[in-house]
Amino acid sequence: MDKYSITVNTFDKLAQKYQDKYMDMALYDDTFDLFCQRLNDKDSPSLFEIGCGPGNISRLLLNLCPQLTIHGTDLAPNMVELAKLNNPGATFDVMDCREIHKVDSKYDAIMCGFCLPYISKDDARKLIADASGLLRDEGIIYISTMEGDYEASKFDVSSSGDRVFTHFHRAEHLTRCLHESGFKVIDVNRKTTSKPDGTDNTDLFIIAQL
Repeated sequence: MDKYSITVNTFDKLAQKYQDKYMDMALYDDTFDLFCQRLNDKDSPSLFEIGCGPGNISRLLLNLCPQLTIHGTDLAPNMVELAKLNNPGATFDVMDCREIHKVDSKYDAIMCGFCLPYISKDDARKLIADASGLLRDEGIIYISTMEGDYEASKFDVSSSGDRVFTHFHRAEHLTRCLHESGFKVIDVNRKTTSKPDGTDNTDLFIIAQL
């Protein structure tokens, strides 16, 4: 079983625990506010979400932008079922983020909240290129990930033995990928939190527009 399958199986197994831990996203409110300021300038905006998890970001976005139409996707079926329960007015499907080029609709915005930690550098580049093809003119994208040296990417193992492969990405690489795909970077933000072992974790947030 490859690292992607192992990671997806873990998220599928622990979907309810993930929801219990991460539904409150107050730490990132300012990044979502900035993103939604752009959305609120549009008439009945539509959004495609990559790696929707239990629908925590979707729920927050709908509170900030009630006129938003959301189509969310995730590769873990149990995450998708939770997202449907948490956001009955939105649409959610099981989909691999490496397959979004097959989507034939166009959107005003794309949300990619903490999906990149679970895909490689090359797949992140492809995802950004594919995302540009799903957006209408002046469409916007929100990307959040864990920042660090790519070479430090590794399996994280829980006390119960469940494994997730975490990839670290750098802002320089992601902004270069965005520019290559026709995006103009609007905002780059970082937030540092402390992990239980006392080390720091840096989360990276990028908003860009075609």
